[in-house]
Amino acid sequence: MKKVAVHLNGRRLWVAEVADNPWTRFWGLIGRKGLPPGHGMLIVPCRSVHTWFMRFPIDVVYLAKDGTVTAVHPNLRPFRFSFRGRGARMVLELPAGAAELAGLKPGQKLVIKPLE
Repeated sequence: MKKVAVHLNGRRLWVAEVADNPWTRFWGLIGRKGLPPGHGMLIVPCRSVHTWFMRFPIDVVYLAKDGTVTAVHPNLRPFRFSFRGRGARMVLELPAGAAELAGLKPGQKLVIKPLE
C-alpha cells in the first residue's frame, strides 16, 4: 500500500497508508488491533466512513481536495457511521486523540506528500 506524509505548518505529523481503490477503501482499518502514534490511513475518494467491525476508536478528519480540513469527528467508536460530505473529498483516519493533540480545526490546511 502506498504511503504519504501528512504535514501541518511545515511539520510532518503523520505517515498514512493510502486506501485509493475499492478493496482498500472497503477494508480500511478493519481487522487491525490499532494505529500506532504518528500513523494513519488516508482514504481517497471518501466523504463518509464507518467503524463496523473495528476494534478501536479513531479520529476522522475530513479534507477538501486541496487538503483543507472541512470537519473533525474525534473519537469515533467501533460500530458507528460518520458523514461529513459537504466539501470533503478524502478522509484521514488517525488514532483517537491525535487530532486534538495536533490542534486540528476546520479551515487548516494539511499538506500531503508522497513518501519515496
